[in-house]
Amino acid sequence: MNKKTVVIGASAKQDRYSNKAVRMLQYHHHDVIALGFENAQINDISIQTIWQHYDNVHTISLYLNSQRQKEYYSYILSLQPKRIIFNPGTENDELQQLARQQNIDTLEACTLVMLTTEQY
Repeated sequence: MNKKTVVIGASAKQDRYSNKAVRMLQYHHHDVIALGFENAQINDISIQTIWQHYDNVHTISLYLNSQRQKEYYSYILSLQPKRIIFNPGTENDELQQLARQQNIDTLEACTLVMLTTEQY
């Protein structure tokens, strides 16, 4: 099942987990939107530096630490995803609580592990 996923904190550096997640999501045939802070490419996916609204988002996969997330709370919640994955190092009780208040599931998990073990 294709789950449209927004990766927030995407990096063009191939050794970064966000980059690996974008590539692995694409490999598993999910629609991927990469949001980051540099104009670059990950395979044939452009990293968007102007963050716009996207409809029908299933999952947000976070790769920003909790301090950097604060200024994006409204944006993240406005996408109304079914779930937010807080990858290691991005855990954030405040955003998790705000998401749950809007009936958005939250997971402290690793997108790469979930994809590898077919739990995505």
